[in-house]
Amino acid sequence: MFDRILIANRGEIACRVIETARRMGVGTVAVYSDADRDARHVALADRAVHIGPPAPSESYLDGERIIEAALSSGAEAIHPGYGFLSENPDFVEAVEAAGLTFIGPSADAIRRMGLKDAAKALMEEAGVPVVPGYHGADQDDALLAREAGRIGYPVLIKAVAGGGGKGMRKVEAEGDFAEALASARAEAKGAFGNAAVLIEKFVTKPRHIEVQVFGDGTSAVHLYERDCSLQRRHQKVIEEAPAPGMTPEMRAAMGAAAVRAAEAIGYKGAGTVEFIVDGSGGLSPDGFFFMEMNTRLQVEHPVTEAVTGLDLVEWQLRVAAGAPLPLGQEEIPLQGHAFEARLYAEDVPKGFLPATGRLDHLRFPEGARSDTGVRSGDVITPYYDPMIAKIVTQGPTRAIALRRLARALSETEVAGTVTNLAFLGALAAHRGFAAGDVDTGLIDRDLEALTEVPELAAAHLAEAALIAAGLDGPATPQQGFALWQPLSQRLVLKRGGEDLVVYLRARGADRIEVELPGATVLAERHGHAWRFDGMPAQGGVRHGERITVFAHHGIGLEVVDPLARAAAAHSADVIEAPMPGRVAQVLVAAGDAVEAGQRLAVLEAMKMEHGLKAGRAGTVAEVMVAEGDQVEAGAALLRLEEDGEAAA
Repeated sequence: MFDRILIANRGEIACRVIETARRMGVGTVAVYSDADRDARHVALADRAVHIGPPAPSESYLDGERIIEAALSSGAEAIHPGYGFLSENPDFVEAVEAAGLTFIGPSADAIRRMGLKDAAKALMEEAGVPVVPGYHGADQDDALLAREAGRIGYPVLIKAVAGGGGKGMRKVEAEGDFAEALASARAEAKGAFGNAAVLIEKFVTKPRHIEVQVFGDGTSAVHLYERDCSLQRRHQKVIEEAPAPGMTPEMRAAMGAAAVRAAEAIGYKGAGTVEFIVDGSGGLSPDGFFFMEMNTRLQVEHPVTEAVTGLDLVEWQLRVAAGAPLPLGQEEIPLQGHAFEARLYAEDVPKGFLPATGRLDHLRFPEGARSDTGVRSGDVITPYYDPMIAKIVTQGPTRAIALRRLARALSETEVAGTVTNLAFLGALAAHRGFAAGDVDTGLIDRDLEALTEVPELAAAHLAEAALIAAGLDGPATPQQGFALWQPLSQRLVLKRGGEDLVVYLRARGADRIEVELPGATVLAERHGHAWRFDGMPAQGGVRHGERITVFAHHGIGLEVVDPLARAAAAHSADVIEAPMPGRVAQVLVAAGDAVEAGQRLAVLEAMKMEHGLKAGRAGTVAEVMVAEGDQVEAGAALLRLEEDGEAAA
């Protein structure tokens, strides 16, 4: 076994690897950029090496610096985590040329699975079923359009070097193909440096089921399947193992196909073979098709660990150090059910827009596994993936595991940046999901219901008022005495643009009457805890001029200072950057006439492209940025002429 390894990654996966290595007695070395100087993975590791500025291209994607860090710190092997350099065959070769061990597959295996078109051809040779489509090298626009027509709409355009939904577009009709192709190519070029695409038939009720495989370079085993059908923007939201409705016959067929795929390329280490499954008529051994193979550890690997009782990172270290596969196929257990929910800093109502900001408060529930790379006070920056944590629950049955997930999400506390916590909670309570009726279109079909904002209960508003007034904590000797504290206090809170005027009136040291718009709530302190009209407090925090009450996965309100209040008006005339990023494209010039909803510019941020559209028809008055510019959130990018401006 290795004495010391370097983790060429950051965030929760770096912390995850460090925890297993520590349990095995293996020393760890973290790497960090300027933005991660005080990060959790740096604090956990035995040693840490600075590798450059925040931009990934100058730090976490700089293979030479990472190898230098490994050599200078005495590491014998490099664990790549996932993302960044984990599937870069050139990096693998450089690691081995430096006399180090790469904890993962060979460069050849990564290359053979790295391009989707070549991988599908290889899988066909290995007897693995593939989706009907075009995977050829000829990338002529007209040819691709003809192939899409031959396959039959709807089709999927996918980047051959893609992953994570980047460079992927669904096309419903022939007339939409050209625009979708251009958009997919541009995104693929920016994300992977390769604009080539393939065309596939779109399965009408698709389920995304993947099989965890593990190889030693010669033989391989599978560790059963995961269902990853709950997705938004082609990215996974909640994963589970095993797949709902899975039969022993289909599990055997999918597992055997996945093992054939791994053995066909001499795979070594942890990997995942992803299948698209036709769920329209129930699961059938002839209804699954190969999509791609991820030649690394997956983000969702904890659900496999939960139902097998195994540590996949430990397996990675043991096999990379030359040990055989720890268990044979028949020895691998499958017990109970598990779920993983991905908690992100993102604005769901704004189309799951990745968000930045400080985590003013962060607490995870007891009784659930929480894999995280951040702590209270940390900042979600625009440089990296905005994942906050993975919440994992397990139970003897699917129903129990799902109820535990719902409870864990309700007990997770986040304040500061906007998150998808309420959305995850709504998914965990979704009737169709609870019944196992899942497919990749579920979220889009029910998005309105899943993003519905709950009514603000009087008790929750009253609790927010006490927090704003600083009265929610333990009693102090001065509280309740008019000499130090007024008997009545007026507050103004704001939610959803509406001012909420609240009056607090002391009715003794442990009783406060809270007058709200349309209701009055009696707050009473029992010991160290408050109750509102007899209901227990939900808990909450004040962070700056905001209050978060931990009900309904977090209710946010603003504290209005009447003396410092400034009017803020939003105008459809100015197109602003919704988040920090790089201006990838400017599609109009001053003087151009535009229609409502027309794309005016493309912002590249959080490893994805975001189209910025006109809020109304009009004429472009000025363009205030150029392609390649880095902009902050709220920066003005373009301006439309105001009514009458052109005539004036």
